[in-house]
Amino acid sequence: MREPTPKARFSVSMADALTADIAPATATPKGGSVTLVRHGEPAQSRRVRLNAEEYRAWWAGYEVKGIKPGQTPPEGLKVVAQSADVIIASIRPRSIETTHAICGGKAFAQDPLFVEAPLPPPKWPRWLRLSPKIWGFLARVNWVLTDKHDEVETHRQAEHRAAEAARMVASMADQGQDVLIVAHGYFNQRVGAALRRQGWQCVEDQGFRYWCARKFVRP
Repeated sequence: MREPTPKARFSVSMADALTADIAPATATPKGGSVTLVRHGEPAQSRRVRLNAEEYRAWWAGYEVKGIKPGQTPPEGLKVVAQSADVIIASIRPRSIETTHAICGGKAFAQDPLFVEAPLPPPKWPRWLRLSPKIWGFLARVNWVLTDKHDEVETHRQAEHRAAEAARMVASMADQGQDVLIVAHGYFNQRVGAALRRQGWQCVEDQGFRYWCARKFVRP
Protein backbone atom coordinates (compact mmCIF):
# COMPACT_ATOMS: atom_id res chain seq x y z
CA MET A 1 0.00 0.00 0.00
CA ARG A 2 1.38 3.39 -1.05
CA GLU A 3 2.08 6.01 1.66
CA PRO A 4 0.18 9.29 1.37
CA THR A 5 2.05 11.98 -0.51
CA PRO A 6 3.27 15.04 1.48
CA LYS A 7 0.32 16.98 0.06
CA ALA A 8 -2.12 14.28 1.18
CA ARG A 9 -0.56 14.11 4.65
CA PHE A 10 -0.93 17.90 4.94
CA SER A 11 -4.61 17.68 3.97
CA VAL A 12 -5.26 15.00 6.58
CA SER A 13 -3.48 17.02 9.29
CA MET A 14 -5.42 20.17 8.37
CA ALA A 15 -8.71 18.23 8.49
CA ASP A 16 -7.81 16.91 11.95
CA ALA A 17 -7.01 20.43 13.14
CA LEU A 18 -10.27 21.81 11.80
CA THR A 19 -12.20 19.00 13.41
CA ALA A 20 -10.53 19.71 16.72
CA ASP A 21 -11.40 23.40 16.42
CA ILE A 22 -15.10 22.67 15.95
CA ALA A 23 -15.36 19.92 18.56
CA PRO A 24 -18.26 20.52 20.93
CA ALA A 25 -17.34 22.67 23.91
CA THR A 26 -18.10 21.59 27.43
CA ALA A 27 -21.87 21.57 27.81
CA THR A 28 -23.37 24.61 29.52
CA PRO A 29 -24.81 23.63 32.90
CA LYS A 30 -28.58 23.11 32.76
CA GLY A 31 -30.47 25.98 34.31
CA GLY A 32 -32.16 25.32 37.63
CA SER A 33 -35.60 26.25 38.89
CA VAL A 34 -37.21 28.32 41.63
CA THR A 35 -40.19 26.92 43.54
CA LEU A 36 -42.13 29.21 45.87
CA VAL A 37 -44.24 27.44 48.50
CA ARG A 38 -46.73 28.86 50.95
CA HIS A 39 -46.60 27.50 54.51
CA GLY A 40 -49.19 25.15 56.02
CA GLU A 41 -52.31 26.35 57.83
CA PRO A 42 -51.31 28.36 60.93
CA ALA A 43 -52.44 27.49 64.44
CA GLN A 44 -54.41 30.72 64.81
CA SER A 45 -58.19 30.76 64.90
CA ARG A 46 -59.98 33.02 62.43
CA ARG A 47 -63.40 32.47 64.02
CA VAL A 48 -63.43 35.78 65.84
CA ARG A 49 -64.69 39.32 65.35
CA LEU A 50 -62.17 42.08 66.04
CA ASN A 51 -61.84 45.83 65.93
CA ALA A 52 -58.75 47.42 64.38
CA GLU A 53 -56.58 47.35 67.50
CA GLU A 54 -57.61 43.79 68.32
CA TYR A 55 -56.75 42.76 64.77
CA ARG A 56 -53.30 44.34 65.19
CA ALA A 57 -52.75 42.10 68.25
CA TRP A 58 -54.21 39.11 66.39
CA TRP A 59 -51.73 39.60 63.54
CA ALA A 60 -48.83 39.86 66.01
CA GLY A 61 -49.88 36.52 67.43
CA TYR A 62 -50.18 35.03 63.95
CA GLU A 63 -46.58 36.00 63.24
CA VAL A 64 -45.18 34.02 66.17
CA LYS A 65 -47.28 30.87 65.93
CA GLY A 66 -46.51 27.67 64.07
CA ILE A 67 -48.84 25.51 61.98
CA LYS A 68 -51.94 23.67 63.13
CA PRO A 69 -51.16 20.10 64.25
CA GLY A 70 -52.32 17.10 62.24
CA GLN A 71 -51.65 18.44 58.74
CA THR A 72 -50.20 16.14 56.08
CA PRO A 73 -47.88 17.74 53.51
CA PRO A 74 -48.62 16.90 49.85
CA GLU A 75 -46.45 14.04 48.62
CA GLY A 76 -45.49 16.03 45.54
CA LEU A 77 -44.10 18.77 47.73
CA LYS A 78 -41.97 16.25 49.61
CA VAL A 79 -40.55 15.06 46.30
CA VAL A 80 -39.68 18.65 45.32
CA ALA A 81 -37.94 19.16 48.67
CA GLN A 82 -35.90 15.96 48.38
CA SER A 83 -34.62 16.91 44.92
CA ALA A 84 -33.94 20.58 45.75
CA ASP A 85 -30.33 21.73 45.92
CA VAL A 86 -31.12 24.78 48.07
CA ILE A 87 -33.98 25.11 50.56
CA ILE A 88 -34.69 28.38 52.36
CA ALA A 89 -37.46 29.12 54.85
CA SER A 90 -38.69 32.42 56.19
CA ILE A 91 -37.77 32.90 59.85
CA ARG A 92 -41.43 32.78 60.95
CA PRO A 93 -42.41 29.65 62.92
CA ARG A 94 -45.16 28.69 60.45
CA SER A 95 -42.63 28.59 57.60
CA ILE A 96 -39.99 26.77 59.63
CA GLU A 97 -42.43 24.08 60.79
CA THR A 98 -43.73 23.66 57.23
CA THR A 99 -40.21 23.20 55.93
CA HIS A 100 -39.43 20.59 58.57
CA ALA A 101 -42.60 18.75 57.56
CA ILE A 102 -41.71 18.53 53.88
CA CYS A 103 -37.93 18.05 54.17
CA GLY A 104 -37.84 14.82 56.15
CA GLY A 105 -34.73 15.81 58.09
CA LYS A 106 -32.95 17.47 55.17
CA ALA A 107 -31.01 20.60 56.14
CA PHE A 108 -32.33 24.03 55.14
CA ALA A 109 -31.48 27.68 55.68
CA GLN A 110 -33.59 30.42 57.27
CA ASP A 111 -33.60 33.97 55.95
CA PRO A 112 -35.53 37.05 57.17
CA LEU A 113 -35.53 38.31 53.58
CA PHE A 114 -38.59 36.11 52.98
CA VAL A 115 -40.86 37.16 55.87
CA GLU A 116 -44.39 38.25 55.03
CA ALA A 117 -45.11 41.90 54.28
CA PRO A 118 -46.83 43.62 57.23
CA LEU A 119 -50.59 44.00 57.60
CA PRO A 120 -51.20 47.13 59.70
CA PRO A 121 -54.96 47.79 59.95
CA PRO A 122 -56.44 51.19 59.20
CA LYS A 123 -57.16 53.29 62.30
CA TRP A 124 -60.90 52.87 62.14
CA PRO A 125 -63.51 53.20 64.95
CA ARG A 126 -63.41 50.65 67.76
CA TRP A 127 -67.07 49.75 67.25
CA LEU A 128 -66.29 48.29 63.80
CA ARG A 129 -65.72 44.57 64.29
CA LEU A 130 -64.73 42.31 61.38
CA SER A 131 -63.30 38.84 60.82
CA PRO A 132 -59.50 38.46 60.44
CA LYS A 133 -60.02 37.51 56.79
CA ILE A 134 -61.82 40.77 56.00
CA TRP A 135 -59.37 42.80 58.09
CA GLY A 136 -56.50 41.18 56.21
CA PHE A 137 -57.97 42.20 52.86
CA LEU A 138 -58.72 45.76 53.95
CA ALA A 139 -55.35 46.15 55.67
CA ARG A 140 -53.51 44.98 52.56
CA VAL A 141 -55.42 47.35 50.27
CA ASN A 142 -54.87 50.26 52.65
CA TRP A 143 -51.16 49.38 53.00
CA VAL A 144 -50.67 49.27 49.24
CA LEU A 145 -52.57 52.47 48.48
CA THR A 146 -51.38 54.77 51.26
CA ASP A 147 -47.80 53.51 51.82
CA LYS A 148 -47.66 55.31 55.19
CA HIS A 149 -47.77 53.18 58.32
CA ASP A 150 -46.34 53.77 61.82
CA GLU A 151 -42.77 52.52 61.54
CA VAL A 152 -43.48 49.30 59.65
CA GLU A 153 -42.19 48.33 56.22
CA THR A 154 -43.97 50.25 53.47
CA HIS A 155 -45.31 48.80 50.25
CA ARG A 156 -42.45 50.36 48.31
CA GLN A 157 -39.87 48.89 50.67
CA ALA A 158 -41.51 45.46 50.42
CA GLU A 159 -41.38 45.65 46.62
CA HIS A 160 -37.65 46.37 46.80
CA ARG A 161 -37.21 43.43 49.16
CA ALA A 162 -39.12 41.12 46.83
CA ALA A 163 -36.95 42.21 43.90
CA GLU A 164 -33.83 41.53 45.97
CA ALA A 165 -35.15 38.08 46.92
CA ALA A 166 -35.91 37.33 43.27
CA ARG A 167 -32.40 38.31 42.20
CA MET A 168 -30.89 36.11 44.90
CA VAL A 169 -32.83 32.96 44.02
CA ALA A 170 -32.44 33.60 40.29
CA SER A 171 -28.66 33.78 40.71
CA MET A 172 -28.67 30.39 42.45
CA ALA A 173 -30.93 28.81 39.83
CA ASP A 174 -28.85 30.24 36.98
CA GLN A 175 -25.95 28.20 38.36
CA GLY A 176 -27.98 25.04 37.78
CA GLN A 177 -29.45 24.68 41.27
CA ASP A 178 -33.08 23.87 42.02
CA VAL A 179 -34.15 26.33 44.71
CA LEU A 180 -37.10 25.83 47.08
CA ILE A 181 -38.44 28.77 49.10
CA VAL A 182 -40.98 28.17 51.88
CA ALA A 183 -42.50 31.50 52.80
CA HIS A 184 -45.79 33.42 52.67
CA GLY A 185 -48.71 34.03 50.35
CA TYR A 186 -48.44 37.73 49.53
CA PHE A 187 -44.66 37.95 49.59
CA ASN A 188 -44.31 34.85 47.41
CA GLN A 189 -46.66 36.50 44.93
CA ARG A 190 -44.44 39.58 44.81
CA VAL A 191 -41.27 37.52 44.40
CA GLY A 192 -42.96 35.66 41.56
CA ALA A 193 -43.90 38.95 39.91
CA ALA A 194 -40.29 40.12 40.21
CA LEU A 195 -39.05 36.87 38.65
CA ARG A 196 -41.41 37.38 35.72
CA ARG A 197 -40.02 40.88 35.21
CA GLN A 198 -36.54 39.33 35.15
CA GLY A 199 -37.59 36.99 32.34
CA TRP A 200 -38.61 33.88 34.27
CA GLN A 201 -41.66 31.81 33.36
CA CYS A 202 -44.12 30.15 35.74
CA VAL A 203 -44.52 26.56 34.50
CA GLU A 204 -46.46 25.13 37.46
CA ASP A 205 -49.04 27.16 39.38
CA GLN A 206 -51.04 25.69 42.26
CA GLY A 207 -52.17 29.11 43.46
CA PHE A 208 -51.61 30.67 46.88
CA ARG A 209 -53.45 28.36 49.28
CA TYR A 210 -51.64 26.67 52.17
CA TRP A 211 -49.02 24.10 51.03
CA CYS A 212 -49.32 25.27 47.40
CA ALA A 213 -46.35 25.81 45.10
CA ARG A 214 -45.43 27.80 42.00
CA LYS A 215 -42.41 26.79 39.92
CA PHE A 216 -40.37 29.18 37.75
CA VAL A 217 -37.78 28.44 35.07
CA ARG A 218 -35.89 30.37 32.41
CA PRO A 219 -37.64 30.06 29.01
